[in-house]
Amino acid sequence: MTTNNPETISMDNTSSEDESIGDDTSLSYIEGIETVIASMAEERKAMVAQTEKGHLWKFKYGSVEVFVELSGETDDDTLTVWSYVLKLPAKNESELMRKLLEMNWLSTMESHFAIVDNQIVIVATRTVAELSPGEISRAITIVATLADDHDEVLIAEFGQ
Repeated sequence: MTTNNPETISMDNTSSEDESIGDDTSLSYIEGIETVIASMAEERKAMVAQTEKGHLWKFKYGSVEVFVELSGETDDDTLTVWSYVLKLPAKNESELMRKLLEMNWLSTMESHFAIVDNQIVIVATRTVAELSPGEISRAITIVATLADDHDEVLIAEFGQ
């Protein structure tokens, strides 16, 4: 992914989540994403870049980095949130894959485990069509929380 001038931004000037996330009509997708990130990011800071694929944010949450990509704001565009939790190859990969598939069944809600760039990630994605501020908040929160909850456990059990 090619980025143009990534910058660290302070999220201190965003409005409170209660004010902005509650009103579907007064908030753009970008503002909604930045509001959620501001409430979650360590030191209220995130990296943001404009890419050929849209906007990309990266922020630290607990022991993980969380990525949020918004490809645009039309109905066909997508919101994708992901976090890397384990590098591959891993010990006992067949056991790891079985565990991840079982976890995908009920414990990952709207997100799921996947493999990207030879790493295990937790990812949530959906089209922007009828995307509400609450759904933006939920997707980012679920991915960040699950990644932070599972990365160290997976690394301890399956890491090389």
